[in-house]
Amino acid sequence: MFFAPMTSPNDKAAPAAANFIKNIVEADLAAGKHAQRRWAGRPGPAADHAQAPLDPAKIRTRFPPEPNGYLHFGHAKSILLNFGLAQQYGGRCHLRFDDTNPEKEEQEYVDSIIDAVKWLGCSWEGGGETNLYYASNYFDWMAAFAEYLIQAGHAYVDSQSAEEMRVNRGTLTEAGKDSPYRNRSAEENMDLFKRMQQGEFPDGTHILRAKIDMAAPNINLRDPAIYRIRHATHHNTGDKWRVYPMYTFAHPIEDALENITHSICTLEFEDQRPFYDWLLERLAEGGLLQRPLPQQIEFSRLNLTYVVLSKRKLIQLVEEKHVEGWDDPRLPTLVGARRRGYTPEGFRLFAERIGVSKNDSLIDYALFEEAQREILNESAERRIAVLDPLKLIIDNYPEGQEEECFAPNHPLHPELGHRAVPFGRELWIEGEDFMEEPAKGYRRLFPGNMARLRYGYVVKCTGCDKDESGKVIAVHCEYLPETKSGTPGADSVKVKGNLHWVSAAHAYAAEIRLYDRLFKVAAPGAGDRDFLDDINPDSKVAITAQLEPALKEAKPEDRFQFERHGYFVADRVDSQPGAPVFNRTVTLKDSWGKAEK
Repeated sequence: MFFAPMTSPNDKAAPAAANFIKNIVEADLAAGKHAQRRWAGRPGPAADHAQAPLDPAKIRTRFPPEPNGYLHFGHAKSILLNFGLAQQYGGRCHLRFDDTNPEKEEQEYVDSIIDAVKWLGCSWEGGGETNLYYASNYFDWMAAFAEYLIQAGHAYVDSQSAEEMRVNRGTLTEAGKDSPYRNRSAEENMDLFKRMQQGEFPDGTHILRAKIDMAAPNINLRDPAIYRIRHATHHNTGDKWRVYPMYTFAHPIEDALENITHSICTLEFEDQRPFYDWLLERLAEGGLLQRPLPQQIEFSRLNLTYVVLSKRKLIQLVEEKHVEGWDDPRLPTLVGARRRGYTPEGFRLFAERIGVSKNDSLIDYALFEEAQREILNESAERRIAVLDPLKLIIDNYPEGQEEECFAPNHPLHPELGHRAVPFGRELWIEGEDFMEEPAKGYRRLFPGNMARLRYGYVVKCTGCDKDESGKVIAVHCEYLPETKSGTPGADSVKVKGNLHWVSAAHAYAAEIRLYDRLFKVAAPGAGDRDFLDDINPDSKVAITAQLEPALKEAKPEDRFQFERHGYFVADRVDSQPGAPVFNRTVTLKDSWGKAEK
């Protein structure tokens, strides 16, 4: 497997998918393709690495986000792929901020990306290296490389308008037309580019283009733009620059400066690969970059049902307040996933199972939820919460008397021991655990029926109290003193119903947020629908529940299984000491699949 190793009880039933990228890496290692690369301990052009020792990393990968937004589930797949490959094959993975667009990037996003990558359990530190980089720190090299291309006749300054460039670029079936400025001399191009850098011209006046082939079948090779004028302050370099590289120019250079061996990206960049290779070859011919050059490899991006991963749509959801911010637990952002209570281990298990391929496919969100359930089932301690409280009064239990019942912290891990759960005359039970007129097959409390109070006694229902409207407000029963769980008489009376409960005298009221899928259909906005029309109105329901006293000490991000209800986490934002707020991460079973059948 290419991701950092994970184990799960059901791994045998769901092995990791095949990985063609792993096959490429292994073939390169077997051939010694990268064995003679040199590494100066930091990024740089060929001259910086020429006299350095051999690179101690067998491979180098990178995760290169643009800091213009929050990471989402699709980014998690890429993070785990790149860091996992480096870990498995004795390599290094770099975290690099592709911050070449000063108008959209902010330090807020840089900080959130760093936190998200760390949260997933990935590290860019190791082997004495700290491989955290910013593309903007390479701007001097990029400008020098652009000047080399001008001098070598591979680039020119174009002074057409944006509309003229668009028209002359041609179409998929028609060749483009050469710019009237394409044959400027190297001296004139260099003079104009220098003046562009000095801030002499307004935005859009000139642009630097690679000189390749305006008749190329691949439109990306029709003299692509490589530098544009932008009078904007950059979050890292301030006001030093008045020209900024285009992403398609900057990205391959960044890979080469960092000694990246395998540049892994999603399929939308496949058409850009010819320019990626062309540019690196031209710079390597000039002795500016060491060989072997990075290899771009594409894989299909993550597509999930019941989710939108489009940055535009996510921004719309946040800005129009359909959700409560970027960390809303219903959003597929990593900050939202963390607040929801999803686990990094669950992401890793999910990524292992879906694997990587070149074929676009739609992954059922239920597979992601099941991976999270498996991890949480193993790791989350059990607690008791009554979400729809109904008073249960044990009429023959002595008033004022209290005792302790003992519940296992985790049935799969006896080494975690038991905890004391207080018991008394009045308890809270779930409203659905009593029916005055029981439906067929109903096994819980109704007049004359017996059921077990989990970890406590068998009780027999004797009746109920109602308010003026006829609503049941309390249930009455009598307990059988000899039937306490854990005692010799526990099995003396056989019952089929088993109820959870909390002591009314010791429980405390807490806010519980029952989160569900943000969208009510598998393909939000499919066809001509507005995706906003597919929002699930019940994706968040806030209630007040009664919780066992042990939960009062829960700290932010503590995870539990609330028996019968699912997995919950103490909210990392709104929880206060002694007053945690809980978010439902996922139910115990998939109810969506059943509802759709």
